[in-house]
Amino acid sequence: MKSADWNKNYPFPLKGLIASEWEKLPRYYVMDLNQGMAETVFPETPSQQEINLCRWLTEGELDFYINEYSRTGFQGGLQGYRNNPSDKNLSIFSGKIIEVPSIFISGKKDWGTFQIPGGLENLEGNLSTQYQGTHFIEDAGHWVQQEQPVATSKLLIEFIQNNA
Repeated sequence: MKSADWNKNYPFPLKGLIASEWEKLPRYYVMDLNQGMAETVFPETPSQQEINLCRWLTEGELDFYINEYSRTGFQGGLQGYRNNPSDKNLSIFSGKIIEVPSIFISGKKDWGTFQIPGGLENLEGNLSTQYQGTHFIEDAGHWVQQEQPVATSKLLIEFIQNNA
């Protein structure tokens, strides 16, 4: 559901951190009270035909992820979401500005970009002294580097070459 494959992903900036705006987010961001993630996304389970059409996540790659997460667990990957700005590990960055060249790359169909109203604009205007641009990649959602690896790599290579 977070990929560009899901035909209901048309993100846009929210006007504020208020319930009437958050209700515009897909259910996988703001789940119904008595449902967990599995119950929330189940009605949108892709058909076998839709799964077969997926080119950016092959069965072999999916098997790799399943094997690795079965072996190591998924907790480590979730810890970043559990941190918050008041966490002592992140508090050392409070008030800091990015003082090296930076860009922002996102899939055009990634709601994550707009989760925090004004967040992208803050990054573009206030958080970096050497900001070099925002890039939205067509036909990509949350997993931009997997959904559109060539376009993502091209932007990264250009960025590195321009700042070497």
